[in-house]
Amino acid sequence: MEGNGLIVEMRGIVKDFPGVRALDQVDFELLKGEVHILVGENGAGKSTLVKILAGVHPLDKGTIKIDDRLVHINNPAHAQQLGVSIVFQESNLSPFLTVAQNIFINHETFRAGFVVDVSAEVRKARELLQSLSIGIDPNELVANLSLGKQQLVAFARALSFAPRVIILDEPTSSLTAQETDLMFAALKKLKEAGVGIIYISHRLEEVFQIGDRITILRDGKKIETLDIKNTELNTIIRMMVGRDISEMYPKEPTMIGEEAFRLEGVTRDGICENINLTLCKGEVVGLFGLVGAGRTETMRLVFGLDPMDAGSVYLYGKKVNRPSPSKLVAQGLGFSPEDRKHEGLCLALSVKENIERASLDRLFRSGFVWGNKEDEIAQKYIQELSIATPSSDRLAIYLSGGTQQKVVLAQWLCAGSSVLILDEPTRGIDVGTKVEIYRIINQLAKKGTAILVISSELPEIMGISDRMYVMCRGEITGELKHGEVTAEKVATYAFGTQESVDATKFQQ
Repeated sequence: MEGNGLIVEMRGIVKDFPGVRALDQVDFELLKGEVHILVGENGAGKSTLVKILAGVHPLDKGTIKIDDRLVHINNPAHAQQLGVSIVFQESNLSPFLTVAQNIFINHETFRAGFVVDVSAEVRKARELLQSLSIGIDPNELVANLSLGKQQLVAFARALSFAPRVIILDEPTSSLTAQETDLMFAALKKLKEAGVGIIYISHRLEEVFQIGDRITILRDGKKIETLDIKNTELNTIIRMMVGRDISEMYPKEPTMIGEEAFRLEGVTRDGICENINLTLCKGEVVGLFGLVGAGRTETMRLVFGLDPMDAGSVYLYGKKVNRPSPSKLVAQGLGFSPEDRKHEGLCLALSVKENIERASLDRLFRSGFVWGNKEDEIAQKYIQELSIATPSSDRLAIYLSGGTQQKVVLAQWLCAGSSVLILDEPTRGIDVGTKVEIYRIINQLAKKGTAILVISSELPEIMGISDRMYVMCRGEITGELKHGEVTAEKVATYAFGTQESVDATKFQQ
């Protein structure tokens, strides 16, 4: 990094929220033309630190310098004037405006001083998107775009301010592999232009792909800043969680019993064809596939969220006629969806209300919800799953991603589910909490629960599964037992080819 000037200097940053010190005397520096990775478990203070720099939160103590000039950042608009742009993890685009309107919102191009020059904005938006190799029509409504494309539009909007500092908070969490490559190529160009980049990610493999330096936070404190080229992954993990994780995927042997769940010939035109799959008591089965393979869409059919054209679902050898969510839940099937915030939880409800919402008929047969019983039930699962919440009355919206995932699991345990479908159960979760989720899966399997895990992380699914299925273009192309799995075999099935495939891209 020699020869690069200091753009941002944050010293002694302190930030308190009610009952919590989110940041405690944190120092942070950003150099011109570097990608500075910021990592830590959920609640470590990463997002709080960058939101202070972006003007979202005021700091309580400490100083911020930009270009060696002391600044007091009042709000996001002021931060943008100082050359700081941020792309949030959660999309803050306006869905019923066009791509071009979203890119230039709050800094529109005017004609005759007061009329928005729509054609000029469309032209400039097209030029900006093309410069990033993003093939999105600037006239398209944002509501019609995938989550990944919306994230790329948010990235383009941040760049439309010509920032000297850009902050990216989990930017690739909703991107396909191809979209991620586009973003990384754009970051390389920004680096070459001297832009300083702060990059938050739970995907530690990205650290070594694009990072120059890395700062690790834990419990609101800075642990260390390191040069990426001289740092090992295990060192980063140890500093993040404060302990060694010798076994990232702590698979434990279980007694595999009778068949618990079976799919026969599940088909939906354009989604999947002739899906056959089995799952036994005490078994963890993985389902892997590239983006577009149809994994999530197939399980939505199975759970009765979308109609299937053909096929049957069996639970413990009995066919479920006309599967529907209510019927399947009553017969012991639980489904943790990929989008836990919008489909797995009701964010406006409390922890205890979310835990019990799939079980109200069973728990409160009289039709009355008794407060003491409600609290007792919630506390049981809060303790069993080590759910980090100050109380069972805490609203789900205020929980970290890992804690939210535990609440989703608790919901299905409370419902008495003996078969669980977990779709991307560790997406967007820090490495320490991932290991906790794996241990919960192990414990459930040891108690006889049958678990199907859908994941796009190959090392994860290889590490925790007794068997795994691989999908490609809506079909199951391979089945592998735990001892037979190699990244090369999985890649070959995932690409739908009989020839050996280079699997290094999957080995994270």
